Amino acid sequence: MVAPLYTTASGLLFHAGKILVLTIGLPARGKTHISRALERYLRWMGVKTQVVSLGDYRRKILGAGQKLPSDYFTLGEKSLGTNELRKKVSTGCEQLIWEFFEGGGQVVIYDANNGSKATRQALAEKFDKAGIHVVLLESICDDQEIIENNIRSVKISSPDYRSWDPNKAVEDYYKRIHDHEKYYETIDDRTWPYIRIINASPLNSDLHYNSYFIVQVGEKIELNNIQGYLQSGQSLIEHSYKADSDLSPAGWEYAERLKDFLLERRAKSLKERGIDPHERKLVIWTSTRRRANHTAYPFLATAQTMNALDGPPVAPSPEPTSAISTVGKTTVTKASGASLNIKVVEKPQMLEINPGIWDGLSPEQAKKYYPEDWARFLKDPYASRAPRAESYHDLSVRLDPVLIELEKEQEDLLIIGHASVIRCMLAYLIGLPASEIPAIEIARGDLIEVVPASYGVQSQAFHFWDGPGRRGPADPDVTDKDDINFYENYAEDTKGKRNLNTPEPSIIKG
Repeated sequence: MVAPLYTTASGLLFHAGKILVLTIGLPARGKTHISRALERYLRWMGVKTQVVSLGDYRRKILGAGQKLPSDYFTLGEKSLGTNELRKKVSTGCEQLIWEFFEGGGQVVIYDANNGSKATRQALAEKFDKAGIHVVLLESICDDQEIIENNIRSVKISSPDYRSWDPNKAVEDYYKRIHDHEKYYETIDDRTWPYIRIINASPLNSDLHYNSYFIVQVGEKIELNNIQGYLQSGQSLIEHSYKADSDLSPAGWEYAERLKDFLLERRAKSLKERGIDPHERKLVIWTSTRRRANHTAYPFLATAQTMNALDGPPVAPSPEPTSAISTVGKTTVTKASGASLNIKVVEKPQMLEINPGIWDGLSPEQAKKYYPEDWARFLKDPYASRAPRAESYHDLSVRLDPVLIELEKEQEDLLIIGHASVIRCMLAYLIGLPASEIPAIEIARGDLIEVVPASYGVQSQAFHFWDGPGRRGPADPDVTDKDDINFYENYAEDTKGKRNLNTPEPSIIKG
């Protein structure tokens, strides 16, 4: 995994040129999920990417499945009217692909079955003649459990089966699959570059390169702002990157409120899905800063108390290891038992962005003392950096290993991170381009819940705490926000365009 490195004279990233990815596979093989995951990651890298979904386009142009001729989804001989409808849809999708490339796009992922060798060969040759690189991406699955899970969790909830009895919808979809199996042709030559994925499953941790479907659909990734350093509850020294200060009294209050809210929210969500919260582990990632690790301490203390009758738990350390002594290392603390199973992992890669010579400065001071650096920063907040500082690009590169681990994580996950770190990770998860990372606003006292879905992700922001530094639409006149060290908090100081300040729960579809 990489963050964007450079742009060529054509305006495209790297020297790969324009690329068309053709998905291939029978229905319910995870093609859409893979397509959306790839789109999200490429956009995070800064590559102009778009998924063109034949199914979505067909529903937009012709309506849901109930409105189509009975032979529309069957292969082989069809009526003249059905052939005309199918031709209209495929031609429309091709036009969308051409328009995206002509508008400066670099990668298109054509999400369709493309099960006929002749059909995909003709399509590939057409775009290849225009100088567009073609890559085939085939998803093969013969695991019936995976297939049925895909059908029940995704397909029968689509508009094609609105108001259907679930069991009858599953039966009908299986008929569609069996019909396609008669005519399906797998990739059997090397004419075009191709990738083949076999039995791609949300539980298959070996497919670490396949992005989001490593995390089970319906599982939750929780992101939250840490206690202190401008975007969270207070620490004792808020205006210095170099100071590894502990939480202030308000910061400890914030940590307790976060613990209470998260455990209640998690228990309710798991019970709604028929899962006992006590049977699942909660993994918490923090940086190696004291204020980050100590924000997780109430979770460990509560687990220790709840599990006291279950035997001696592993006691959490009252003094988390400092960043200086754990560079390049990951520290793990556990408190487990029958009632609550918690694991806290300190990751040195999750330290906040380094402001360099701007450490401790307000925006006015940075502009006054370093006008040339300030002008470059305003021109490109993602790629430019102050002397001896990190850019957001540098931070994105540093976080690459963490994103790989995130995709492989199977447990419920809470990320307690600094504002700059949350911006990078949230942009990756919801599919924002890298250039927009610095403009994402993160409100102190909000818990951001990201839930993978079959056609993207859903984000909800839950407000759980009011205290020093909290400023949002409901209280714009609050003046106790520390304006020093704006570099970590650039979006809030400059009114960034991606506002996630949400006092009430809201849903953001990525």
